[in-house]
Amino acid sequence: MKPALRADIPGDVLIVEDDPIIALDFEDTILRLGATTVRTAPNVARALEMIAERLPDFALLDVGLVRGEKSFALAERLNVLKVRYAFVTGYGGDIRLPPSLAEKPRLSKPCSGEALEAALRNRC
Repeated sequence: MKPALRADIPGDVLIVEDDPIIALDFEDTILRLGATTVRTAPNVARALEMIAERLPDFALLDVGLVRGEKSFALAERLNVLKVRYAFVTGYGGDIRLPPSLAEKPRLSKPCSGEALEAALRNRC
């Protein structure tokens, strides 16, 4: 059963997550919350290609990706494009973000559906 559309939930969400199981879990939750499209990228390069093809309404960015890659450059690009996003990390409060990104929303993994919904609705 497809969820009803909600005006306050972004329609097109980009997930940047290198763990496919976590990405699928986020995708399932985001679709249940009312998003119409969820796209997933495993790294920054693919995410940049995807936003060049079509801007998302919102992005969920894993801070630490494979081989030490960080999503900070992607976050900076999203800032320029005025796309809302939240960081998600398994490092908890210990993760250091660059000063220009320090005030951005941050979720801890595992992340509850309520916390994810708050981020999507711009309440965190």
